[in-house]
Amino acid sequence: MTRFSVVGVLLASIAVVAVPAQAGKGRLLATGGATTVEGAGGGGITPWATLSSYAEAGEWGATVAYSEAGVDDFGLQVQGVSFTYSNRIEVSYARQEFGLDTIGGELEQDIWGAKVRLAGDLVYGDMPQISIGLQHKRNQSFALPQAVGARSDSGTDYYLSAAKLWLNGPFARTWLANATVRATRANQIGLLGFGGDQGDSHELMVEAAVAMFVNRHWAIGAEYRQKPDNLSFASEHDWHDLFVAWFPNKTIGVVGAYTNLKSIAGLPDQKGWYLSLQASF
Repeated sequence: MTRFSVVGVLLASIAVVAVPAQAGKGRLLATGGATTVEGAGGGGITPWATLSSYAEAGEWGATVAYSEAGVDDFGLQVQGVSFTYSNRIEVSYARQEFGLDTIGGELEQDIWGAKVRLAGDLVYGDMPQISIGLQHKRNQSFALPQAVGARSDSGTDYYLSAAKLWLNGPFARTWLANATVRATRANQIGLLGFGGDQGDSHELMVEAAVAMFVNRHWAIGAEYRQKPDNLSFASEHDWHDLFVAWFPNKTIGVVGAYTNLKSIAGLPDQKGWYLSLQASF
């Protein structure tokens, strides 16, 4: 059995055990979102203003997640965990393993994150939910990034996100939209280090997501992530995905996506799939 299969069985088992304890508690179904490839609550490739888990005022919550992505020449595996308190604070950790399938080798990165809800509410009122966050990243395999011009093996991203849910939106469906502005100097989200010969300062990047709930358990949507271009050896391109999310209950979340990462490290047409499983408590 592959590692992905083992994790899937584990999360499914958790769902069976935990569903009775979760029923009727916490926020609305799916309002905790999914777990990003950097460990924060949100979509797949970009954090949202939402906080992971379903913890309400005075409650603690936790989420564990496992994600895999496969494109033409690379493969990504991510294990993540996050904790939330009082629907106000989120802290997270993610371990990324990026397989260089064509050229050989592997890149590894640790990401520690924190997010705070500043104002507003995702569902109630006219004001969107606004959160501020940071992600401190440390590349654990810096020899290759350094060889192609990266300046540092670590860096910190800062971001501001706003999200809103409309329960009776267009086509009589529930809709969610999120916009994020990120200050970063990361190359390929940090997997190729930080800074380079073309730039070594934080730049503002725009990220966005939109989702429509087909019903209360299923959602479809798209994400976009702008990225800096610090290394002259290979151009860095923005990322896109189209996703389907399934939330059978308040414990389990499953996200599948078609991803278009364009060129990575000079290898073009990096298109493929993404799959993420998470369990929330």
